[in-house]
Amino acid sequence: MNSIDVVIIGAGASGASTAFHLAKEGFNVNIVEKTPSFALKPCGGGMAASVQELFPFSLQPIIDEVIKRVEFTWCLSDPVIAELPGSSPFWIIKRENLDKFITKQAIDQGAKLFNLFEVKEILRTNDLWTITAQDGRALQSKCVVIADGSNSPWPKEFNLGPKTLHFASTTSVRIKGRGSLTKNTSKFDFGLVHHGFSWAFPLQDSVNVGIGTFIGENPIQSQLILNKLLPSLGFEPTAGVRNNSSLRVWNGHSKLHDQGIVVVGDAASLCDPFLAEGLRPAIMSGCEAAKYISNWLKGNSTDLSEYTESIKEKWGYSMAWGRRISQVFYRIPKIGYQLGIKRPTAPQRIAQILSGKMGYGDIAQRVIKRLLFRS
Repeated sequence: MNSIDVVIIGAGASGASTAFHLAKEGFNVNIVEKTPSFALKPCGGGMAASVQELFPFSLQPIIDEVIKRVEFTWCLSDPVIAELPGSSPFWIIKRENLDKFITKQAIDQGAKLFNLFEVKEILRTNDLWTITAQDGRALQSKCVVIADGSNSPWPKEFNLGPKTLHFASTTSVRIKGRGSLTKNTSKFDFGLVHHGFSWAFPLQDSVNVGIGTFIGENPIQSQLILNKLLPSLGFEPTAGVRNNSSLRVWNGHSKLHDQGIVVVGDAASLCDPFLAEGLRPAIMSGCEAAKYISNWLKGNSTDLSEYTESIKEKWGYSMAWGRRISQVFYRIPKIGYQLGIKRPTAPQRIAQILSGKMGYGDIAQRVIKRLLFRS
């Protein structure tokens, strides 16, 4: 069996981003994906425009909506408006289009995609990895990238990621039509969902609606919430294509590498524990992984530890504060809304976080002290 440089498990945003940058440098890259094609993925689809800086090609062809205004409500009333900075908008995309688009860019650079390749086993022998599919196909490589999302079994297998997983329970709905959503505007509500929030993001011809809860293990009462939320947006309570999932969120600094293997994106538990932002850390981690895998394959480093340290610095420190804010805010959400969202400076701060220009560490200590004092 001939070996290649890198096998990437998963053709989502994180895996495709890793594949593109490694293939662009001339490495032999194979992407394996268990699904047959890029099927519809009902999810938020919100993405900070700052991710464009991570690619030499334009992401404009897949942007459905440029968000310039965010409306916050408490139980669908008591609104607060945040105007996003003109230079740092928030983008809405269809997730399946994003995955397909970046994967195509990787293939154009020489990467190969294998669909219907469901990984059964990953073994390391004599400095090479063997990745075997359920149907018996096998690939051999110098490096493996785990990029198969929140349901991945492989981080635990190789002691990567947080020791204790923390999940957000989510329900996402894709609905045709725009309902009552106005152009360039997204909505968040912090009162309907216990220990969480709901969102509505407009697309060109449809809307992504979702609800998520971040504290506790009880299943989310999604239909009861949607019975109120969807009519407020101009839709029938039963409208749309639904997707229920458990999303791994950031739960502490952790090791994301071992010898010749890294974990990226949702599989690495990088999702924002407060606002559930997943696409920016997925893409960012894929690009960072490619950088340090390249150095390692070229013999410029002895291991991949710099990847773990980079993610800690670029994302983890902010998420540590985001987790603390989440634990306080979602336990006393009404006070959190009054003191966190309705403060005169809050819309600007939230806009800067959503656009990727500010981290939670910049505001966390003041926010937490304010919430704890009032609670």
